[in-house]
Amino acid sequence: MTTTPRVLIIEDDPNVAEVVSRYLEREGYAVDTSADGLEGLERALAEPPDLVVLDLMLPSLGGLDVCRRLRAKVPVPVIMLTARGEEVDRIAGLELGADDYVAKPFSPRELTARVKAVLRRATGVVSAEEVEVLRAGNLEVDPVAHEARVDGQLVMLTAREFDLLAHLMRNPRRAFRREELLADVWGFSYGDTSTVTVHVRRLREKVEADPSAPRHVCTVWGVGYRFEP
Repeated sequence: MTTTPRVLIIEDDPNVAEVVSRYLEREGYAVDTSADGLEGLERALAEPPDLVVLDLMLPSLGGLDVCRRLRAKVPVPVIMLTARGEEVDRIAGLELGADDYVAKPFSPRELTARVKAVLRRATGVVSAEEVEVLRAGNLEVDPVAHEARVDGQLVMLTAREFDLLAHLMRNPRRAFRREELLADVWGFSYGDTSTVTVHVRRLREKVEADPSAPRHVCTVWGVGYRFEP
């Protein structure tokens, strides 16, 4: 028995919330909305949805604070809504663990596609070639259990961080351009490659003994990144 994916939209602009809700409901999602940051956070913690669409500018509690507090409690995927030009806030959100962002004004179809992509990554069925447990030194990634461990200790990764690490580990010593990783891991043929940069930084902080001198997730200057087993 399959359950209908639940999406919580935390957005104080009623027009945006209504349009996004309508498009997502049309795609078969169960949608709930909140126009207040603190209320939205409390609802997400009380009954975690499958995904949160989160505006940055909210009354009572800003989107970045909502994301920070949500990430500290539950591993719910988050897509941020940002105004164009808010690059600093966007990067801050990604560093807090947001899985993706969409800049306003945006196409509801684009947001719907992003929601589908993030949920597919977070809850999708693991394919046959993805079953094998991946190991490198003290690092172990189990795609079936969706767990990553360092020295046997569980590491809390977001869905996107997990996918990025697994993809790099499946292709050891291959140098990937940021654009390639954006396409392979995020499923986007275009977009801001700073998304990849931020996720690599967060990943290193969680799996590397010394993030400033990474042993596994290495920078290839002038190209991008590669995984050293």
